[in-house]
Amino acid sequence: MTSKVWLITGCSTGFGRELSIIAAKEGDSVAGTVRKQEQLKAYNDLAPGKTYGIIMDVVNKQQVKAGVEAAFNKFGRIDVLVNNAGYGSLGAIEDIPDEEVRRQFEVNVFGALDVLRNVLPIMRRQKSGHILNISSIAGLQGYPGVGIYNASKFALEGIGESLARDVEHLGIKVTNIEPGPFRTDWAGRSAKFTHTQLDDYDETAGKNTSAIAGVSGIQKGDPVKGARAMYDLVQLENPPMHLPLGGIAYERIPAKLKGVLAEIEKFEYLGKPTDYPEGAESQMK
Repeated sequence: MTSKVWLITGCSTGFGRELSIIAAKEGDSVAGTVRKQEQLKAYNDLAPGKTYGIIMDVVNKQQVKAGVEAAFNKFGRIDVLVNNAGYGSLGAIEDIPDEEVRRQFEVNVFGALDVLRNVLPIMRRQKSGHILNISSIAGLQGYPGVGIYNASKFALEGIGESLARDVEHLGIKVTNIEPGPFRTDWAGRSAKFTHTQLDDYDETAGKNTSAIAGVSGIQKGDPVKGARAMYDLVQLENPPMHLPLGGIAYERIPAKLKGVLAEIEKFEYLGKPTDYPEGAESQMK
């Protein structure tokens, strides 16, 4: 098996850190991004000579450009990009301030987009590569109190699906990774909670965000196993465009898709007959 060069964003904890360890142990080289200078040594020490830390905040366009260049100059290629950096902004849609909504999109959408746009010229020249966008089950299903995070991950899902079709003839593959609840810092230290301001949302957004905070550190998903699944995915000759992770994802995503199909079929009588009648185009000439 030929060794690969990885660029993984958001590597101080969670999936980014665990995937870096696994890839390096398998003999690959990994450039991993962190946001603080003091985190560099810890990252480099994960697998000396194999893990190479880069300072990058994905909302800083100069750092993104310089970071991708540093990874390429260090290793001479980038075979796998993992768009992992991100966080969850939780609260009722009406409650979350505009500046926080924009920050959520700057990190989860525009940051990821900027990284992949800087990596794509390298992969196009190579005529090979694999991009993993770390989305979420929240990128496929809306939940109370998660609407702004949902919106950012729905956007990332759309970017990934369209990109896969843009680049498939160039030998570049794209997979959206959709984890359920995993035992990372996502629901704890990394999360941004906007507490419910309006009593009307206590039983919906308020209740769900409290439940999310309450399971932080005891989620069912194992980040090491999730990272292993991502590593194994990249070894496949024909990887899927979507890979849910964890038992909860495999319960909720199929249920959502079945529900959408049933709803579409139920109300087809309203939506389908809205075309012009057959032959109308020729009659208008």
